[in-house]
Formats: sequence, C-alpha cells, structure tokens
Amino acid sequence: MDKDISTLPDEVRQIVLLKRPLGEPTEDCFALQNAPMPQPAEGQMLVRMDVCSLDPAIRGFLDDRPSYLPPVAIGAPVNGMSLGTIVVSRNADWPVGTVVRVFATWSDYYVIGPDALGLEKVQAAPGVPLRHYMGALGPVGLTAWVGLFAVGQAKAGETVLVSAAAGATGSTVVQMAKAAGCRVIGLAGGPDKADLVRQLGADAAIDYRAAGDLGAALDEAAPDGIDVYFDNVGGPMLDDILPRLREKARIALCGMIAQYNDADHPYGVTQLWQLVVKRAMMRGFLTYDYADRLGEAQAMLDDLHASGALRPIENLYHGFAQLPQAFIALMQGKTTGKTLVEIHKN
Repeated sequence: MDKDISTLPDEVRQIVLLKRPLGEPTEDCFALQNAPMPQPAEGQMLVRMDVCSLDPAIRGFLDDRPSYLPPVAIGAPVNGMSLGTIVVSRNADWPVGTVVRVFATWSDYYVIGPDALGLEKVQAAPGVPLRHYMGALGPVGLTAWVGLFAVGQAKAGETVLVSAAAGATGSTVVQMAKAAGCRVIGLAGGPDKADLVRQLGADAAIDYRAAGDLGAALDEAAPDGIDVYFDNVGGPMLDDILPRLREKARIALCGMIAQYNDADHPYGVTQLWQLVVKRAMMRGFLTYDYADRLGEAQAMLDDLHASGALRPIENLYHGFAQLPQAFIALMQGKTTGKTLVEIHKN
C-alpha cells in the first residue's frame, strides 16, 4: 500500500497566485515555486499530477469575492481539476497506482483525503488516451450531459442552441445533441471556430463576430425558435436569444464567459421578461448537483466515443510550467476544445 517515498523528489513544483488579475490574467499574476514534498497522514494519499484541466471557472477563484468555492489566497497554489496517479497511500481503499480525478492544487504532487472535492477513480478504456477523461469523457462531458439532458431536457426533434460551441463543453454538447436527434445551432467567435462546429455535425454555425445583427442570424438559422439554449456566455448574447425562445423552452446556465474577466461590471440582461412570455425555464447548475445521474451520463459518453459519434476536441500543452500560459490563452478566447496540460503520460 505504501510506496518508498525516498524514490520521489524532495520538493514539489507549484504555480502560485502572486496578484489578483485585473481583467484578463497575465503572466505576472503567477509564479513557479518549489515547496517541500508533502507527506500524507493516516487515511490520506499522495498523488502525482499527470494531466491538469484549464477551465474558465478558475478565473472566478482568483478574485477576492464570494463564489461556490473560496478564493485562492495570494501566495497560495491555484486550484483546478487534476487527473493523477496515487504514488503513496495511507488508505487501503485508495491503493498505489489508482488513477484519480479530483479538485486539487496546481502542484505536481499533492496530498488529498478520501473526502476531497470531486474525487473519483478513473479506469480508461483500452486504447483511449487518459487525458480524454479530463475532457469529453470526463468533467467536460459530464457537464455537457447534465446541462443538455438533466437541466435542458433536450429531446429528439427539438432545436438546441449552443454558445461557445467550439469550446470544451460547447463542442461536446453539439455532438451529443446531434446524436440525440436534435437540430443543432452553434455560436462561435471566428470563421475557423464556426467551421469546426459544422465539422462536428451542427446544422448551422454562426460566427457571432461577423454576423453583424446576431438576432437576424438567429432568425435565419432557427425560424421556428429555440427549444433548448445551452449558455456558456451570458451577457448581451443572452439578450438576443431570450426573445427567440419557443414556449416552454429551457435554458441551462453553464457559464458566463462574457464577464469572467470583468466581474465588477456585470452586464444587465434586459429581456428576462421573455421567460414569463414564453413560460420558459432558466436554471444554473453544477455537475455534481446531479451525482445520482453521472453513471448514466458516463455510460452515454463512453458509448458515443466508442461509436465515433463523440470526438474529443483538445488544445494540448506539455509540461507543468505551461499551466499559466495555457490558462491565459484560454481566458483570451484563443483556444478551441478542451485546454489541457499533460505532465506525465500513463
């Protein structure tokens, strides 16, 4: 159960927060530092980070404001989702060699307990790269499934609109909705991203930056209205979409990319009265609010991937020191698919 800790490095590398970003994060907000190798206590496990997930939600943890998780302290390691291998264990239920997915610190080794947030064992299917289980076959796919089916209640024949459709979650939603028999429209920023959305099977893709009048573009793409809106963006885009909902439409609020870099000046949505007019539902969600349905979700993701109906879209970096650069590129809107940093290959 216990690996010889003397074979491990004496120190760990960490990416710590030097200062809170004002707007988009910059390189001087972060620093690479060393710290003593942590020692797991009884019941705990030492994990080697293999793959780190970069998510827009991390931006919210860097501000000193209330959120669903405490803010990162100045001088402390940044937090995020990590996939890693247990290398030292003081817990018989979590033996050495177990691959885990967990919310942890940006450290190349870290200690967790069995009650760590989001802790799950990961068993990769033969021939499937482990990193996919941090993307379309992992938290990204589970989030897409919950928003589309548990919250959005999408059904075959309905029209599903997805914002940030070339991003990690959006690109997964596009493919899942299409596989479920929905008519799918994707919103993306730039011609290359719109092309990718079409390649993933969307019936229509709108480059909102070039559209001019987004409302008119939506009217052309969805003349009968929208049944389900999977919202990753919020802001002015939401105002254009609300009047185009069908009766009893559902909006799954997954994220608010439009204001992550400027949370002090949130956009005031003006069309919320359309929820009354259309008897529509709009609901925010977190994936683990639906823990009892994640087995169902994982089974669908695995089946779709095995059949070729779900293609993980990834923006891959290599090396622990690349974490800040990868996160900054994500928050500048320069990425497509899931942004990952691979530290060790399993």
